[in-house]
Amino acid sequence: MRSSNRRSNMKTCIAFHLLMTAAMASKIRKNLIIDTDIYSDVDDVGALLLAATSPHVNILAVNVNYHSTYSALAASAILAYYGHPDIPIGIRQPMFDVSFLDTISWDKGEFASKIAFHWSGGTLPWDHFENAWEPVALYRKALAEAPDGSVTIASLGFLDNLSDLLESTADTYSDLDGRALIARKVCELVIMGGAYPSGHEFNFWNSTNNSAAHVVNTWRGRMVFLGNEVGENVKSGEKLMIEGPRDDPTRMAYIYYTYYEPRPSWDPLTMLYAINGLGNLFRFGNKIGYNHVERNGSNKWVWDATVENQFFLELAVDEETAAAELDRLFLQGALSVTQQGIMNQLSDYSLNQMT
Repeated sequence: MRSSNRRSNMKTCIAFHLLMTAAMASKIRKNLIIDTDIYSDVDDVGALLLAATSPHVNILAVNVNYHSTYSALAASAILAYYGHPDIPIGIRQPMFDVSFLDTISWDKGEFASKIAFHWSGGTLPWDHFENAWEPVALYRKALAEAPDGSVTIASLGFLDNLSDLLESTADTYSDLDGRALIARKVCELVIMGGAYPSGHEFNFWNSTNNSAAHVVNTWRGRMVFLGNEVGENVKSGEKLMIEGPRDDPTRMAYIYYTYYEPRPSWDPLTMLYAINGLGNLFRFGNKIGYNHVERNGSNKWVWDATVENQFFLELAVDEETAAAELDRLFLQGALSVTQQGIMNQLSDYSLNQMT
């Protein structure tokens, strides 16, 4: 059953990827849901910048898998700044008014509350976290409304929300249960987590109630993993901090967090694959097999020739080249918003002059 189901899903996703290649040429955008633990590392912010400023992406929803109210408010502020004020945001319950404190190395600064306050906007403006969605309800609504086989999910943190989605039941949004809804709507799940071919990585072992094992071991569709080893030495963000627009929230988040030091790029690289596929930066490290996660969060690749729809990523370029590409895209995205603002001001000025 595992082999036949996965091969069927593989054929569906291959067809979808061919469609998306043509779609990008015709300016049709990829449907994307983001699941992020934006809170204790700024690379989530870099990933949101990439998605929010990509011409190839239609962000359907953002779910936050950490409990801080500042996480949801910061995500809303960032999306609004980059021109997406209406994207719904969900967050795990219960929520806490807790800001980040680096008690490990004592050299990382808190950024989420600052971004949430100074760039307040979107569906969750400052101090209105109570308007956030429950994550499973938001997943089910977004998926139910999307065309079949059209959605990519980018998981940038803990897998608790996805675990709950798998076990969800029929509701007002869909008469399908979670697994059936995923099978119908989701083309690809892209996960930042694990290490390959084996390891013990933070996002997996810190997911609660064995949710990483639950999701990875029971998901039946296509999955692509970016492991700790891929992003750890790809250091990005410096160019944006130095050359970016002064009022850009991603620039300031990196400054608040790293004090002008570039940061490992786990989440931005994952997002880049979710948006563009392999492109010139990535290659698959396998042709067959599947990822298995233990209850303690450790993972190991199982080289099973009957499974052909799971892949782990490797860089197809050196780490410096990958970092330079991320830095280019960060700066390009930030500047595009500034340039659009200038164009809007010029347009308003011209209209005023005419009247």
